[in-house]
Amino acid sequence: MLTDLDKNTAENEDSNASRLALFLSPIRKSKAFTYLWLGQWIAMLGSSVSVLILPLVVYSLTDSSTALGLAMTCYMLPNIIALPFAGWIVDKTDRLRLVMLSNSARLCIMLLAAISIFNGSLTLERLYIGLVFYGIMEGVFNPAYSALRAEVFTPDIRNAANALSQISIQGVRLLGPALGGMLVTAASPGAGFALDSVTYLISLLCFLMLGRVLAQQKGRPVSGWPARSVKNGDHAGTQDEKHTAALRTGEPADAGVSAHGNTTGGEGPSADAAPLREGTAVRATAAAAQLPSVPSGFGAEFMEGVHVLRKLPWLWITILAFSLLNICYTGIVAVLVPWLFKVHHGLPPSTYGIAMAGTAVGAILAAVLFGSKRDWKRRGLVAYGGALLGGAALLLLSVITWVPGLVMAMVLEGFGMMMFMIIWEISLQELVPAESFGRVASLDMLGSFALLPVGYLVVGHLADMIGGIPTIAIFACAGIVILLTALCSPHIRRFN
Repeated sequence: MLTDLDKNTAENEDSNASRLALFLSPIRKSKAFTYLWLGQWIAMLGSSVSVLILPLVVYSLTDSSTALGLAMTCYMLPNIIALPFAGWIVDKTDRLRLVMLSNSARLCIMLLAAISIFNGSLTLERLYIGLVFYGIMEGVFNPAYSALRAEVFTPDIRNAANALSQISIQGVRLLGPALGGMLVTAASPGAGFALDSVTYLISLLCFLMLGRVLAQQKGRPVSGWPARSVKNGDHAGTQDEKHTAALRTGEPADAGVSAHGNTTGGEGPSADAAPLREGTAVRATAAAAQLPSVPSGFGAEFMEGVHVLRKLPWLWITILAFSLLNICYTGIVAVLVPWLFKVHHGLPPSTYGIAMAGTAVGAILAAVLFGSKRDWKRRGLVAYGGALLGGAALLLLSVITWVPGLVMAMVLEGFGMMMFMIIWEISLQELVPAESFGRVASLDMLGSFALLPVGYLVVGHLADMIGGIPTIAIFACAGIVILLTALCSPHIRRFN
């Protein structure tokens, strides 16, 4: 009996060790991932502090929820306008340089904001102007970083890389709000903006190192991606071409590759199916070669991204649903949650920081859970189930008055939305060809953010009209209805 117990204990220890090794494999296998990972989460540390401080700065200048909604609109509207052009630029230029350029500009903006607070010259008008320029740079950064990440997160590390990245980002979001609350309480909001500028500087150094690693890899394929052999006449053997064939025929990519991009080896399809699959890929490639040339330019490039999305119902249905859902969820989190803690309940900034840190705790738990398992089934249901959990948690904010209960609601919101976010990012990386990724990522962000400026204004104005608590309940319920409507589509329910 003792021997059996010892054996079971050893097996459990081996299983835990293998899961940890799998989880940390991106750091061990890829220097490019390591520098990209460090550069992003260090920058995110400062940004998470600023995200908490911004509403407090606005509410210190005015008690109006409408003013905060306008501030968020000043940030989001330029972001949205920049996205379509940014996606086109990303696919035509060096993505790493765009990332470094946008981060350098944001460093300068946050440094100017800190100086303005320290010398007492900050006004709402100046804050709005700074947010406009920050939003433009954010619109350039997001598609560039997404495309760079898709390039660095090769199939052999993709699941673990996404989970590890999200855990790191949520970890700094856990630390950031608490740190921001303490900085505001002990010093001033200017200290938080100054910290943000320093983190951008450190991030730039990491991206410089990433550039050296990528330069060393120039002239040979990035680890995990097969070499392209079009010049040698092989049109059916590369991963990108299989993706392209799948997009144009409406069929899944090569079944010899799992849903997470990992080779399935002996568990692939039967030999009888292989000729049909190869023939489909060859026909699709031949048909692509016969397509009439499209005039080059921004409009044609933009439509190329739209064409990719049209072939993937999971992507375009979700983008459409979340263009409406983000009005509800983001409006509550960005405009009404700060009001709920600071104005309605009269709680100190540190308590609001703890609540926002709770969101990060929930997100970390979700990322650990997802990253510890190699394959997930029914990913569409899991993703949308997480988003529904997030909506239920936001609805609870309208009825809970106990502070620990409010924090727990934010933990649930973070857990649910992170389950969706990881599955969404992996699906983009699996389904979208690398040469079109920047345009598709910008369309994804455009769809997600397009209505946010209107949403911020509507949420803020409605809260001033009927009260914040009823507004939270209305928008949380509306978000749940949007998700249930999207789940009526079999393309969502059956996505795997």
